[in-house]
Amino acid sequence: MTVQKALIPVAGLGTRFLPATLATPKVMIPVIDKPPVHFCVEEASLAGIDHTVLVVSPGQESIAQYFNRRLDLESALVQRGKDELAQTIRLISQMSDVSVVVQEKQLGLGHAVLSAEGAIGNNPFAVFLPDDLILSESPTIGQMVDISEKNEGMVIALKKVPDEDLSQLGVAEVKNTKKRISEIMSLVEKPSLESAPSNLAVIGRYILTKEIFDSIRDLKPGALGEIQLTDGIASLLGKIPCSGYEFEGEHFDVGTPLGMLKASVYIGIRRRDLKSKFTQWISDLN
Repeated sequence: MTVQKALIPVAGLGTRFLPATLATPKVMIPVIDKPPVHFCVEEASLAGIDHTVLVVSPGQESIAQYFNRRLDLESALVQRGKDELAQTIRLISQMSDVSVVVQEKQLGLGHAVLSAEGAIGNNPFAVFLPDDLILSESPTIGQMVDISEKNEGMVIALKKVPDEDLSQLGVAEVKNTKKRISEIMSLVEKPSLESAPSNLAVIGRYILTKEIFDSIRDLKPGALGEIQLTDGIASLLGKIPCSGYEFEGEHFDVGTPLGMLKASVYIGIRRRDLKSKFTQWISDLN
């Protein structure tokens, strides 16, 4: 069955963006004028996924309000002759039906996924980590949905990363790579360089099946009492087909200030309404 729901965990303290996150959730800090959660819902919508489940911390339920229709704002913009901007605002509310699940305690990504079991149901679903911004001509998650339907299993986004980054990421052991698609043999969370099975890191896009919930439920908490999604997926390898997809396009870790800055510059020098003045300003700095 095709993927109809997307799960986006947005709970967390956002410590790398303090003090900004004292008042603003990290996923709402914009890359120029769109917050990371917007990019995720937009990517899902372009892939035909029409229901989004946000997993939030207590008190962060207001994140979902971003996707509510604002008739007052649309009307005010039209009255000021800003019809194009009014249409942009209107389209945000049309991207997806958005619902919220509250994760009472932040006990890891696996726990966040398990918290949404009731909202997701029994069909395959997509998971987006909003820290990972992927810009590509064709939505990455849409390509992963196609792979999942052909292989009737799970799919994980992969990216070749420098050796120094391996110890901070989940890393995949793969075989039978054809046209950027591989069979995943094992997953290792934050390995040392010596024990890393490859240089292919797990990036925040997944297609998962209902079996992941029981798998996560059976896990024992690891370091800091957290339950890792990688461990839940790893326990299903050999039981459920799992493909790795080395995606195309540009990837930015907007969960860090430097990554957010890089993404903003990348978009700024390419956006029609910003390119000329922005590139001139950069040139004047040298």
